[in-house]
Amino acid sequence: MKINLRYKKKKFKIDAKFCNWFEKFSGLMFVKREKAKALLFGFQKPVRQAIHSYFVFFPFVAVWLDGKNKIVEVKSVKPFNLFVRPKKDFCKLVEVPINKKYKTVAELLLSSATRKI
Repeated sequence: MKINLRYKKKKFKIDAKFCNWFEKFSGLMFVKREKAKALLFGFQKPVRQAIHSYFVFFPFVAVWLDGKNKIVEVKSVKPFNLFVRPKKDFCKLVEVPINKKYKTVAELLLSSATRKI
């Protein structure tokens, strides 16, 4: 599934796998870095749910989106972090692994993490 995002007047797409309710629990856990794909988690209503990176052996970028795919917040998540939560409600979460396939997208998103969105 392609997700259209916009940042600093630039549009870009992320090819992500939509996760079902069972896959929401596992996410990127136990996946090898170079084989990892970006994951999209959808929620029926706005939530402010925490995530973790326990048993994720590489860093990734968490991108929280509202219902219109507007970026709410971006954070770099390190391995074995037990609690990561955005400051605002969100409708979608994209986990982008920092690997060769997503290097350019991850760098662009991480540059946004240092500034207020």
